Amino acid sequence: MKAVVCRKYGKPEVLEIVEVAKPTPKDDEVLVKIFATTVHIGDTRIRKADPFLVRLVFGLFKPKKNMILGMEISGIIEAIGKNIKSLKVGDKVFAYTGLNPNSV
Repeated sequence: MKAVVCRKYGKPEVLEIVEVAKPTPKDDEVLVKIFATTVHIGDTRIRKADPFLVRLVFGLFKPKKNMILGMEISGIIEAIGKNIKSLKVGDKVFAYTGLNPNSV
């Protein structure tokens, strides 16, 4: 699958579109095929490392891991973990992923 990855801090040009392995959901997770996402101010702050405190959380000189940004998403559930009871494959969803960027 394709993802926009942040490997270093800076202007929008530091973002890269790369191929990454499709994740498998854990028991209490769902896998969403994303059709739309947003450019959230939180993602921008992480990419720019602004305020400086961002560096203390995500990495001093560059992000600790290659981060996939995107805090708000919409799409269709592709797979579910065994503990998920209220959703099923094919459900349309939107979600807030929080300030915990995925990494690859």
